Amino acid sequence: MTLLPPRAKPGDRKLGLVIDLDTCVGCHACAVNCKEWNTGGHSAPLPDHDPYGTDPNGVWFNRVHTFEAGKGTDSRTVHFPRSCLHCEDAACVSVCPTGASYKRDEDGIVLVNEDACIGCKLCSWACPYGAREYDSDSGVMKKCTLCIDRIYNENLEEEDRVPACVSTCPASARHFGDLNDPESDVSQLVKERGGQELMPELGYKPVNRYLPPRARKREQSPSGVGAKLEPLVDLAPNRDNKFLRWVDRVLSR
Repeated sequence: MTLLPPRAKPGDRKLGLVIDLDTCVGCHACAVNCKEWNTGGHSAPLPDHDPYGTDPNGVWFNRVHTFEAGKGTDSRTVHFPRSCLHCEDAACVSVCPTGASYKRDEDGIVLVNEDACIGCKLCSWACPYGAREYDSDSGVMKKCTLCIDRIYNENLEEEDRVPACVSTCPASARHFGDLNDPESDVSQLVKERGGQELMPELGYKPVNRYLPPRARKREQSPSGVGAKLEPLVDLAPNRDNKFLRWVDRVLSR
């Protein structure tokens, strides 16, 4: 197995996820399959303490939050999956005193060198998205790796070389690919659906994109042909936006 793409050059690829908030059903399959794969993979093990007790605690790279958007008959349940966004200008990398947190040139994936990590938690404090997980058993920080030991695993069929969360999503709400390639499927999906980054005003340039939920009702387009789908939840950098205020509260806990 190789962890490097063949003939990769710095800046060639920018691998990431595109998550469709319109089709995510909040089943947590992504979180469970992520846990199953990674507890025996690159970042293994991922501990769990008192999982069925009153104070469960453990390491999860994927978490799914659920909230209500809109009012009255116009409201709907929106499920918001959260994991590392593999930022282009990652705060977790710049604050790390040992260089344990780093971003790969060849594909943009942010990783942790556990041999160099001292468990100071500076990266977790710096990450505004709450994507860092502290492993109290080993005393180091861990995080989503985009299943690096899977996407470059030549022992797997090519169609299976995607992150575990993507492979298991029953609603096909999660997509994986090169967001640096304007012709890739994920780039085209972002363009067509108006995919947006999370809290862009912070300046960390997250790679992952979210596709906003669409309105239930279809409105006739101005041209009179086809239908126009208006986003129910706007992810634009507006501090009056209820969705972003909710995200802020979740990530600051």
